[in-house]
Amino acid sequence: MDAIHTPHAPEAVGPYSQAVRAQGLVFLSGQIGLNPETMTMVEGGVEAQAEQIMKNLEAVLLASGSSFKKVIKTTIYLQDIQDFAKVGEVYAKHFTPPYPARVTIEAQKLPLEARVEMDMIAELDSF
Repeated sequence: MDAIHTPHAPEAVGPYSQAVRAQGLVFLSGQIGLNPETMTMVEGGVEAQAEQIMKNLEAVLLASGSSFKKVIKTTIYLQDIQDFAKVGEVYAKHFTPPYPARVTIEAQKLPLEARVEMDMIAELDSF
């Protein structure tokens, strides 16, 4: 198992890695809409947070030797399930069919009062 770290995504704020590679897969920890340079939440609502999350996840995927094309499973946590369509629109801009499997869950509280959080599992390009 190898831990992944990139300065192009927010630092872990606890005892966890940005991602871990194991047995041909990469498991990405949850990301919220933090700007990795300032470690502050982006402004502009749930769409802006979702877009920042996708940037953060892409940076971790690239650092691990993967990409959005190799994502097989995503979990999305929404503070308000009413944001499902808005987040889905941002998410869809980063994928082409066949889309990854996905779960979306309403969560009462997310870190730093985020409105959305996402994690992913992807295949590695060179396994």
